[in-house]
Amino acid sequence: MEQVVMDKASIIEKINGFLVEEFEVDAEKITPEANLRETLELDSLDYIDLVVVIETNFGFKVKPEDFLTIATFQNFYDYVISKVSEKVTS
Repeated sequence: MEQVVMDKASIIEKINGFLVEEFEVDAEKITPEANLRETLELDSLDYIDLVVVIETNFGFKVKPEDFLTIATFQNFYDYVISKVSEKVTS
């Protein structure tokens, strides 16, 4: 089976798409330097939803401690991109 490698721009576009849909946030509020938790108004249940959406869309397991270093959308993009890259190379 052929593995489709997503580039960074398409990963970010996909992330933003499901964030707007799942968390009903205005796309204009999603900027790389914006605070992820505050912008999406995340509570502990929302984090679970976010993890499920990531795992479903990108096919890798998210560890709760991974979110400790994620403050901005850019941190979040970098995290997903690195995990997707690891999955492709492994």
